[in-house]
Amino acid sequence: MSNKTLFILWAALFALCAALGFLPEPEGAAGVVLTGLALVSFVPPAVLLYRAVHHGDRHTVLLIRNLAGLSLGLTLGLLMLNFWSALGSETLGAILYGLLVVVSSPMICSGHWAMSMFLWACLLMVSLRYRKAG
Repeated sequence: MSNKTLFILWAALFALCAALGFLPEPEGAAGVVLTGLALVSFVPPAVLLYRAVHHGDRHTVLLIRNLAGLSLGLTLGLLMLNFWSALGSETLGAILYGLLVVVSSPMICSGHWAMSMFLWACLLMVSLRYRKAG
């Protein structure tokens, strides 16, 4: 499978998680399927990062580092804004939550926030470790 295909697959899984993140509190088998989907969405970037390190592809390592850092930073910022939005209007809270669902789609899709944040952090730490590949 080419890197281009893996990037497309990653984007498609991310978009699917974002769309399914708007479902109200899935229970039972649906929750398990959504958690599995969220986990699978981290496979393409992990494979891309492994290949990039193995082949000395610094550009891909830096891209994954930037995407992981951006996701973690935006998630943290939007989580804080969502908590503070409790003091604001309901519309503001809905808009901020919608942004959080899109930015942090595997996290919201799975419902296991720590898992998604941990996997993004793993991608970030590995890419930081090997950013001078090649």
